[in-house]
Amino acid sequence: MTVLVFLGSLIGAMATGMPIAIALLACGVALMLWLGTFDAQIVAQNLVGGADNYTLMAVPFFILAGELMNAGGLSRRIIGLAVAFLGHRRGGLGYVAVFASVIMASISGSAVADTAALAAILIPMMRQAGYRIDRACGLISAGGIIAPVIPPSIGFVVFGVAAGVSITRLFLAGIVPGLLMAMALLITWAIVARDEPVARTERASWSEIGRAFLDGIWALALPVLIMGGMKAGAFTPTEAAVVAAVYAFLVGMFVYRELKIEHIRPALLATIRTSAAVMFLVGAAMVSAWLITIADIPGEVSRIFGPLTGNPMLLMAAMMLLVFIVGTALDFIPTVLILTPVLMPLVKQSGIDPVYFGVLFIMNNAIGLLTPPIGTVLNVVCAVGNISMDRVIRGVMPFLIAQLIVMALLIAFPILVTGPAAFFYGR
Repeated sequence: MTVLVFLGSLIGAMATGMPIAIALLACGVALMLWLGTFDAQIVAQNLVGGADNYTLMAVPFFILAGELMNAGGLSRRIIGLAVAFLGHRRGGLGYVAVFASVIMASISGSAVADTAALAAILIPMMRQAGYRIDRACGLISAGGIIAPVIPPSIGFVVFGVAAGVSITRLFLAGIVPGLLMAMALLITWAIVARDEPVARTERASWSEIGRAFLDGIWALALPVLIMGGMKAGAFTPTEAAVVAAVYAFLVGMFVYRELKIEHIRPALLATIRTSAAVMFLVGAAMVSAWLITIADIPGEVSRIFGPLTGNPMLLMAAMMLLVFIVGTALDFIPTVLILTPVLMPLVKQSGIDPVYFGVLFIMNNAIGLLTPPIGTVLNVVCAVGNISMDRVIRGVMPFLIAQLIVMALLIAFPILVTGPAAFFYGR
């Protein structure tokens, strides 16, 4: 009955049009009333305490790094470098989109920001070149969701805080799965782009490739700096976020000289708006998380999944199916915050590696950004590309299926995550 109160109050609050953060608070209050332990002070303490976390400081700085990267010309140079290497191939701009998605994902960690930047530059280019625009928009959308999986990832930061899992290990464990997602997109694009009625562009000369590489090397150095610094123990994920923001500022301002003083205020305002929404969500989710623990909802969920606890693969498949279904109705961060306290006790009880679960959990939530009716990334592409949602949904389907196949492979073969992760963090 407690699970029904939890789900009913949450879904009912969202159905009335409440913002998700307010709905989470309402859900917490409903659980308190059901348990007969209502105390406004507890609500306030958990709300403030949930956001009062040093590690969460990484979120605004990674968001700021992405804003400064776009304003300072780093994004454009990454795409320019990809065009120089791959633009001459059949369907070359599609390969450019995937390559640029991976590089940008390794800098900002935000699916929405990366997708918006890629779509603004590549959709006009692909439309002018004669690509099927629905398919092009679908590819860019699918490429954008690599950002929450390849480090540095805002999703890993939020999950790590909510689950008590090492964020550095999550970052390192996400590298290979993120690259597998990119490989799946490249293979799928190679198959579907065979009938693209576009002429190949002229192959760039070696001197043009060299100039593009030298022009983009400052942007390419940022992910190496971030991951190398964390692997070497030079800085924590929070400090890495600060390094990324400062680096993007210095390169955009003094190297590329495209970041102007008048760009700083809009970048800061965008960062503040996004960060405030995330922090409020985290605080509100901690109220619900505390009540979820008190009400022993994880225990009830464990009893539901009890028959599967002896088979970790089947249990992971069942949990990922649940996450996928919830992800079609909720946005990325709310899904992470709501399901983490519910599922983590079951993960620990069944002996599943929390880092392995975290990678698949975040990947699954990222895939949810491509599924209607919410489909945040799809909405971004629709707005930027001036295309209807139904056309984008049709275009993204082959790439969505490819990402789901990668997810299934990672469930069937955990070594694809745990093996490289152990190598990267030396265990």
